[in-house]
Amino acid sequence: MRPAFAFEGRGTQRYWDDPEVVSVVAGGLAGALTATFVCPLDVLKTRMQVQRRVAGVKYAGIGGSLTKIFTEEGVKGLYRGLTPTLFALLPNWAVYFTVYEGLKTKIAAKAQGHPYIKMPMVHVAAATGAGVATMLVTNPLWVVKTRLQTQHMGLRMGRAGGGQAPLYTGTFNALRRIAREEGLAGLYSGLLPSLIGVCHVAIQFPLYEYAKAKLAERSGCSPDELPPGQLVVASAASKMVASTLTYPHEVVRSHMHIQGTGPFRGFLTTCRQVYAEEGIAGFYKGCLTNLVRTTPAAALTFTSFELIARRLKAMGQRQREREAQQGADPGPGLASGKVASGAGKLSGGNMPPTAGRALDRRELGSR
Repeated sequence: MRPAFAFEGRGTQRYWDDPEVVSVVAGGLAGALTATFVCPLDVLKTRMQVQRRVAGVKYAGIGGSLTKIFTEEGVKGLYRGLTPTLFALLPNWAVYFTVYEGLKTKIAAKAQGHPYIKMPMVHVAAATGAGVATMLVTNPLWVVKTRLQTQHMGLRMGRAGGGQAPLYTGTFNALRRIAREEGLAGLYSGLLPSLIGVCHVAIQFPLYEYAKAKLAERSGCSPDELPPGQLVVASAASKMVASTLTYPHEVVRSHMHIQGTGPFRGFLTTCRQVYAEEGIAGFYKGCLTNLVRTTPAAALTFTSFELIARRLKAMGQRQREREAQQGADPGPGLASGKVASGAGKLSGGNMPPTAGRALDRRELGSR
């Protein structure tokens, strides 16, 4: 009899501890927890980016600004835009993981026999392609998120004529109204800066690998054996550098999301307006808030992923034990505590190494 928690895929039975299942389930849940935890900082960051569009609205300082939002809008104000973020997680993770694996396999196959093409280059190319595919699928939800986070500032959204349009009442209401009032151009506003922002992978990935190698050298172990704490340090440090260098695209994207100018139209005009009114500093509005958000986000993502992955591993082992008792083949995977696809450990063997690498990729490809 088949166990209650088995999956079917590619003609074989899937178990909770299979690396791909761990990547999707643990990655999705870890992403949801992280998005919820840092949402207040995300709301503040977005409002700081676009506050020049409204006279008399001024957010200055993280603590005082969060207090201002809470005082004026309550707890709900700190969590505006969380729903579309959570809705985007499943397609975001599924598309990213699927496209990444496919591109990595194809690029690696074509790269064979070319000694100047190293595996890190293959990973960066695959991650970039996966990031582009993910943006094409999820851009409408990011437009909705930006507008829900900022609409209570008194902004004029999209192409609303004759003054202030009614507020969006929720994610689906916003999607319907944007589609009806602005069409695909509204839903895909800000796509160009989002695609430009994908290049942060090319910055973060080499920094992340370099940081892991240095930490491993200092600890006398391999990079795959680094404990979670050091992985958080490597992830947060590399992400802070990459986010700072590529941050201007986020400011331009937020303005385009609100204006509803379309995927490409308005990009140069928005850049010129920001520079003319605020100079280079205008492209870094909310950057400090974004950096403060990076470290706890990285720590929570890695920690929650590992704890969930441990639980999935235990569930998978129980599945195999039940099948063994029933005389069935336990199948490939972690029946002996190892991943069939290869040896290696992450944080003492508690996380399948392929799942750990998938988490690394998700951290590199996240918004």
